[in-house]
Amino acid sequence: MGRVGEPMDWRREWRPLAVLTAVFLGLYFLPLTGPRAASAWSEALALTQWYAREHVILCLLPAFFIAGAIGVFVGKASVMKYLGAGADQRLAYGVASVSGSVLAVCSCTVLPLFAGIYRMGAGLGPAAAFLYAGPAINVLAVILTARVLGLSLGVARAVGAVLFSIVIGLLMHFFFRREAREREAAAAVLPADEPVRPLGQTALFFGLMIAVLVFATWGRPAQPVGFWSAVYAIKWWLTGAAALALGALLWRRFGLAWWKVAAPAAVTLALAWLFPDRPQLVFAVGVIGLSVVLAASPGEPGEWFAQTWGFAKQILPLLVIGVLAAGALLGRPGEEGLIPQTWVAAAVGGNSLQANLLASVIGAFMYFATLTEIPILQGLIGSGMGPGPALALLLSGPAVSLPSMLVIRSVIGTKKTVVYVLLVVGMATLSGLIYGALL
Repeated sequence: MGRVGEPMDWRREWRPLAVLTAVFLGLYFLPLTGPRAASAWSEALALTQWYAREHVILCLLPAFFIAGAIGVFVGKASVMKYLGAGADQRLAYGVASVSGSVLAVCSCTVLPLFAGIYRMGAGLGPAAAFLYAGPAINVLAVILTARVLGLSLGVARAVGAVLFSIVIGLLMHFFFRREAREREAAAAVLPADEPVRPLGQTALFFGLMIAVLVFATWGRPAQPVGFWSAVYAIKWWLTGAAALALGALLWRRFGLAWWKVAAPAAVTLALAWLFPDRPQLVFAVGVIGLSVVLAASPGEPGEWFAQTWGFAKQILPLLVIGVLAAGALLGRPGEEGLIPQTWVAAAVGGNSLQANLLASVIGAFMYFATLTEIPILQGLIGSGMGPGPALALLLSGPAVSLPSMLVIRSVIGTKKTVVYVLLVVGMATLSGLIYGALL
């Protein structure tokens, strides 16, 4: 607000005015009656409930702990050395572009990890490459795509995702190169890290946490036999073994008293024996036990929990809002929200620019959990979806969503988020056009 008698400076006030206008128009024209409106609100709540049951405990909570650990146990100078603006670009983009083959996470689970490395000084380019690659380059998803939707589409998805992550990272670095130079200058004055413990111990610590995340979220494969199915059959044994090894490492090398590790471990093991068919309950109790122990501990363990809680406070509310909105607009897989699926199927047939662009935009705003994009695409292809739009949706859908956009904006700002989403949509559209033309 200006002083009394001074004219309003609309250059500063247009944004809040635009937000208020959009909210008012949305509320004014919001459909509250009729079967489709009732279905939309039901779908919004159902998708949010499903997300809370299937992703918050097993995906997001481990990711929050990993992100918090990055802020405490990884030196800022080390992050700048390997992922910063002045780092070896081949190494930085190479590591970021293949991260999804290890993590196998969805577009929301990767957010705490992205926020962690970016705040610790990673360059915008490598961080953006990691943000895209984390959910997009999922080995199991690529294999399942090839087996269910065809080998050519599976290969195109794998190649496109790797190239996308690198190109998007390089373009983000180019568009915001001034910030890259500022980060590089800041890295030049950082003192060298003095490691508190050997690098191998830190690597083992993060490796065990990633193992807990990967095995806990290991999805049921389409075929009941083979390697992926064998891993799925023992996923909770592998998760438990990684968690016990992590507890032992926290006791031996990270300063936690043995009884602080043994008490929650004993409770978790007892629950696993009493409720063998409730693995999520057992997992949740283990996470709660670890949280209580860390919160009550001084030094690095307490700081680790503080960082973890900080990420949870920032990210979870935005994700809930985004999932509600995505559910209301597009519904759950196999269900409908405000936008009828028949409209979508009719609009993405053929290989026109409009069809590919629409498929990319729908994929960018809809929330896809890991592997759910494949049965959705199978249904859309059966309804007449062209091969180009199918690839466009595969390349934009798993990598970004409306919930993730809200969180990304809180980390890197509105301008960078808009550019990132436009790059994802634009490159997915172009890839769909090329793939459709080749077929």
